Amino acid sequence: MEYSASYFIEKFQLAEHPEGGYFREVYRSEEKVLRQGLPQRFTGDRNLSTSIYFLLECHQFSAFHRIKSDELWHFYYGSPLTVYVIHPSGDLEKIKLGNDPENGCTFQAVVKAGCWFASQPETQFSLVGCTVAPGFDFEDFEMAEKRKLREQFPQHFELINRLSQ
Repeated sequence: MEYSASYFIEKFQLAEHPEGGYFREVYRSEEKVLRQGLPQRFTGDRNLSTSIYFLLECHQFSAFHRIKSDELWHFYYGSPLTVYVIHPSGDLEKIKLGNDPENGCTFQAVVKAGCWFASQPETQFSLVGCTVAPGFDFEDFEMAEKRKLREQFPQHFELINRLSQ
């Protein structure tokens, strides 16, 4: 049976995400890591881990942003999703999440803390999951300012233009 984006949005009660697409948090560890046990970039205690469902339709993209934790992406259903990662060095990494390893897809990939990243489905829609450790907190989230990101990484001007708000 083929499923549609609207099926998953309704089935999993996904809500609009600030960076684009739809999401729902499905797990937040009850246990926490105290601020003293975390790297200095964190300003307070954090849950050990969090996890979300994330869905992008073909006309949507997840705009460039970064977080202070590593984020593990998991592919679940739909068309391949390209995750564009700009490392602090300026190097661009393109990760293709999907279910076709013969065509360069992988089922899981990690975006390291502090990297700028954006994503876009190839066609139709992509349903993925994102696991963050230490757990996600909006205090650790930074949406890219298009102008500043283009100035910092002029070699990726067109991509930043296309995948920024």
